[in-house]
Amino acid sequence: MLNNATLAFIGSGIMAEAMIRGILNDGLTEPRRIIASGPRPERGRDLEERYGVKGTTDNQEAAQAGDIVVLSIKPQVLPVILDELRGLIRPHQLVFSIVAGARTEIIGQGLQHRAIVRVMPNTPAQIGEGMSVWTATPQVTEEQRAQAQAILQALGQEIYVEDQDALDMATAVSGTGPTYVFLMMEALVEAAVHLGFSRRVSMDLVIQTVLGSALFARESGRHLAELRNMVTSPGGTSAEAIYQLEKGGLRTIISKAVWAAYQKSRLLGEMSSRRGLRSTSPLESPGIPTEGLEE
Repeated sequence: MLNNATLAFIGSGIMAEAMIRGILNDGLTEPRRIIASGPRPERGRDLEERYGVKGTTDNQEAAQAGDIVVLSIKPQVLPVILDELRGLIRPHQLVFSIVAGARTEIIGQGLQHRAIVRVMPNTPAQIGEGMSVWTATPQVTEEQRAQAQAILQALGQEIYVEDQDALDMATAVSGTGPTYVFLMMEALVEAAVHLGFSRRVSMDLVIQTVLGSALFARESGRHLAELRNMVTSPGGTSAEAIYQLEKGGLRTIISKAVWAAYQKSRLLGEMSSRRGLRSTSPLESPGIPTEGLEE
């Protein structure tokens, strides 16, 4: 599926490992075609032992060896990595970024490179059940788009968007979404313990209920309100529970939380852009054409 492409991960943390595991589990490439670079040698050795990939602490070595260069680092590290890799990425290489808030134009300016895929994944990608929203610059070829899509499908489901502003919205909904779900599950567990269940039984009850509900919603294809009405009898226990949730403003609180996460995502993107612009040299440097790059 990846046409014998070599993947170089700049950053070897949790999401990088999730991607490596998904790619190998789907048989998209062989372990010898994956390089993972990070600051800790022991982390590289761990990935080598688990997956048979090559570990290194040399970002430049990894980037130069990869046909697809995956930026899987924290946003605050991005300016340093852009400085380190500037001018090393060759025209045929694809840069694949999962750096939160980092717009393609900042990465392009920092690396002096044009072919960039930007992705907003989420943590369930670690078990192949993720939701990834992604976009690509015009310079990404059809073959590279297919490669990017294959990688993301190995992590779960994916949605392509034309406007990268949609990635900020996705950050607030699907990227941050597991946090909302886990908090709700935690609250349900505590409520079950309060009723008298043991913590272990409470966890089992809640996890299976949430899992079954999500799978049922996906398989049924019905509107969520219809599914809710199916288990809400007039005057029954569900009706009483929903009354209290609505009285407490559950919908309003969730809406406010998502909006706050969206605003924070935009703010982080603006901060990342300012840091990235300060750390990069002008695009108009000799030999670096500017036409076609995003402003």
